[in-house]
Amino acid sequence: MIKQTKTLMLAAVAALGMAAPAAFAQDVKVDGTGVIPYVIDARNVVARSGTGLCWRTGYWSPAAAASAMAGQFPVGCACDSDIVPADQCAAPAAAPAAAPAAAPAVRPTADKIKLSADALFDFDKAVLKPEGMARLDELAAQAQQLKLEVILAVGHTDRIGSDAYNQALSERRAAAVKTYLVSKGIEANRVYTEGKGERQPATGNSCDNVRPRAALIDCLQPDRRVEVEVIGTK
Repeated sequence: MIKQTKTLMLAAVAALGMAAPAAFAQDVKVDGTGVIPYVIDARNVVARSGTGLCWRTGYWSPAAAASAMAGQFPVGCACDSDIVPADQCAAPAAAPAAAPAAAPAVRPTADKIKLSADALFDFDKAVLKPEGMARLDELAAQAQQLKLEVILAVGHTDRIGSDAYNQALSERRAAAVKTYLVSKGIEANRVYTEGKGERQPATGNSCDNVRPRAALIDCLQPDRRVEVEVIGTK
């Protein structure tokens, strides 16, 4: 009689239907909480038929198969993979590895030095004086401490004399600075020169009413200059 009852119970379970083939061969152990839609043994492992099908219970429904958990996935992922949404049965994609942080760009430094033309040259001349050479020696040593990109030498004059004369004088003075820096080891293609003549006076109109000529020359002294800009990275 007991044997017959067990046979009837198995027949009843079979009548409830068997699930689709398991998605993987290992035992499927449910968490053991809530509604469990499959027959389990004392270990909470889902019982299977001889062909690997999971036995459903009377509590089975698509919702129960998708909500009862077996580890990190619903138990239905192993027993009813054709019913449970595929996105519930896939491990979350690993976040892409963060790209290594880019090294901060090294920005070139730019030091702009205004050298008095009177310290470099005699008045109305473009030949370097010894004290002018000493100033340029310091500048060359500074440039050689850098990964040099460029040196800009721009000559300026005061307004005494014609525009054309002053333009040529400013260019000759800038060229004299370049020639000296190159003699100190600076690459010639790193040094650019330009003459601005009298077009960019530092004194503005502050000397307009200065007389006599000697006083005017003294007043306009800031206009006679060579601006040297050293650009490079340390």
